[in-house]
Amino acid sequence: MLGGFFALNGFNHFAMSKQMILYAQSNGVLMPALAVYVTGLMLLLGGLPILTGLFVQVGLWLLVVFLLFVTPWMHNFWAARDTVQRMLEMVNFMKNTALLGAVLMPLYLWPQ
Repeated sequence: MLGGFFALNGFNHFAMSKQMILYAQSNGVLMPALAVYVTGLMLLLGGLPILTGLFVQVGLWLLVVFLLFVTPWMHNFWAARDTVQRMLEMVNFMKNTALLGAVLMPLYLWPQ
């Protein structure tokens, strides 16, 4: 389920690129189109290994990097002026924080 979640979101970065690029642009992302495609690729290359069981640690580390950088940049609820927008961004920030924990867990438990 975890790998499928990330792979589907990676696919959506490409399938819904226009909307994703506008959202990234609204958050002040430099070169938003490039950022959307790179992060979409990171999500796909992070999720698919979890689904297939091949190169799982590489995929997990890609997701850790993605979540560490994207979460505070795209879901900075503390900067939202609108109450509803602040609440939505906080929900997404907390979701990504929980996902980061879910991705770190197998890295910690993975046999060396």
